[in-house]
Amino acid sequence: MALSISSLTSSLSSLSFSSHISQRPSSLSFVRSNSLSISHLTKTHSLAVVASAAAVGSPLELKTADLKKYVKSRLPGGFAAQTIIGTGRRKCAIARVVLQEGTGKVIINYRDAKDYLQGNPLWLQYVKVPLATLGYESSYDVFVKAHGGGLSGQAQAISLGIARALLKVSEDHRRPLRKEGLLTRDSRVVERKKVGLKKARKAPQFSKR
Repeated sequence: MALSISSLTSSLSSLSFSSHISQRPSSLSFVRSNSLSISHLTKTHSLAVVASAAAVGSPLELKTADLKKYVKSRLPGGFAAQTIIGTGRRKCAIARVVLQEGTGKVIINYRDAKDYLQGNPLWLQYVKVPLATLGYESSYDVFVKAHGGGLSGQAQAISLGIARALLKVSEDHRRPLRKEGLLTRDSRVVERKKVGLKKARKAPQFSKR
């Protein structure tokens, strides 16, 4: 009788131990499978979002590409092949300007002038003055390639380039443009730094003793 009771208790303990072991790995495997599937889904979803964003591109890039196609369609053969062209310079900036009959659009480096010049009213005024002087604000489209210097220098270089291009439209434009000083090349540039000075003219503080 004692043997049968001891054998029963040992068999029950072994059964409970085996059931405990069998339950734990199932729960672990279930958790791992869920976490793996969720992480896999999130990774694939994020990759799909990145791929779609790269395929679409930013609005600025799309706008620049459209303007580039528009400029090439308006200027067959490029800037050098055009007849009404002028080159302006200011400080380190150089601007090549082409005029064509149109509605008054101004495109600088395949971007709208207001966007390129950051909406600065003074710089935009530099660009508009030569056409406004002759009353051609809505008669010509302006196409510009500018490089070097800053935006201020480029705007003034564009102004000189437009004025020089207008001379090729008619020589009669010289007098009103000259009167407004739009045909004068501004030769002022930054003065070089001198040895022993902090800048071109600024000297270090003098100490007597």
